Amino acid sequence: MTPDAIEALFTRDSGDYVFARWGRPLAPVVFGVEEETLTLIKGAVEAVCHLAGHEMAETDPELGSNFMWFFVRDWNDLRGVPDLDRLVPDLANLLTRLEAAEANQYRIFRFDESGAIQACFVFLRMDEALSAMPAEGLALGQVAQSMLLWSDLAFRQQAILAQAEGKLLLRPDISDVIRVAYDPVLPAAAQDKSHALRLAARIGRPQ
Repeated sequence: MTPDAIEALFTRDSGDYVFARWGRPLAPVVFGVEEETLTLIKGAVEAVCHLAGHEMAETDPELGSNFMWFFVRDWNDLRGVPDLDRLVPDLANLLTRLEAAEANQYRIFRFDESGAIQACFVFLRMDEALSAMPAEGLALGQVAQSMLLWSDLAFRQQAILAQAEGKLLLRPDISDVIRVAYDPVLPAAAQDKSHALRLAARIGRPQ
């Protein structure tokens, strides 16, 4: 991964470089799936946290759960979730936009005073495309996309997962970025493009 390639992963459509990682352990909770799928999702969270050297927790002291997943068949289903509008600002308008765009996924991040990720809400509308994905690959891809504040353009041209021996796996270059992004020497949030140089310098170092 060159510095330019890493910079592109965190440069938004506006041209701004915006990086953030989690500043606290992940405490996931999942709604709308069976126990088997729940186990797969928690396994994916554990795997990516292990890659990053980051921690998980049973609960978050402020929010109870800070990594919430919602699986629905239709975006309208979220309108009936109690108190969700308290967690997600302007929920009604958001759902209207998602319906109009025929979107099948959306993530919302919250940040603490330092700019680090404080919480993430993952919304998945299980349309034909998502339903066709192996559950393990779907879970892994969503966790990886939630582990850092990637650019809104980061995975439009190339998916975050790659196929190897019939399985969907995290791309090696993305694994490297996640791993070095959680180096405790680096800041939890950054808006200067020189941060990409620091990430690139660490990728070539022995683990």
